[in-house]
Amino acid sequence: MIDAPARPELHADVNVARGPHRIEAAFDVRPGHPLAVIGPNGAGKSTLLAAVAGLVPIDAGTVRVGDHDVGSLPPERRRIGVLFQDYVLFPHLTVRDNVAFAARMRGSRQAARAAAEPWLERYGLAALADRLPGELSGGQAQRVALARAVAAEPEVLLLDEPMSALDVELRHDLREELAQHVREFGGATVVVTHSRADAAVLADHVLVLEHGRVTQRGTLDEVAAAPATAYVRRMLATSADEH
Repeated sequence: MIDAPARPELHADVNVARGPHRIEAAFDVRPGHPLAVIGPNGAGKSTLLAAVAGLVPIDAGTVRVGDHDVGSLPPERRRIGVLFQDYVLFPHLTVRDNVAFAARMRGSRQAARAAAEPWLERYGLAALADRLPGELSGGQAQRVALARAVAAEPEVLLLDEPMSALDVELRHDLREELAQHVREFGGATVVVTHSRADAAVLADHVLVLEHGRVTQRGTLDEVAAAPATAYVRRMLATSADEH
């Protein structure tokens, strides 16, 4: 059993420009209460996540993890794990060495591999440990990417469209599996998605982002009870991706 330490709250107040577009959003995420950032394509959701992770510099605002202002720190010093949309596994490394990557940066290869073993077991990857990413299914690759992110012992976890790379037929079961792993992580978690189904299963609260601005926030039930924009009404009415 891997003991999870007490987790801090995430506070983000981000103002960032990407080309002609500007994203302005502020939110807080308590540990154990995941937030889904939902919105149409081009709303700025992934840019917002990248700004929190430190992959995109912010023009103004702050990113705070617990009592620590991490807004000026490079990504590797923020203790923020990221599950990227396309998982971005290292193609030349085995599953074991992908999961061991963070530990390898801190010590020997042998020690890193030993540290990876409990995570391989937890995520059901032990039998796949010697495979390369190109030999994995979409669901297996997702688990490897998540295990790699969590094995780095982050204080905050960010997931960027975690279901989008999967076939529609796989999404229902793997969505539930991912939700279980997020609950086990127990820290402040932000999930970027355009899917109501993802938001319903993976998150406790929803923040709606449109054209780089927050247009609504609350639980999914609260948002559904009083949709504030035409996009929210359309999103609630469609069931095309609710499989």
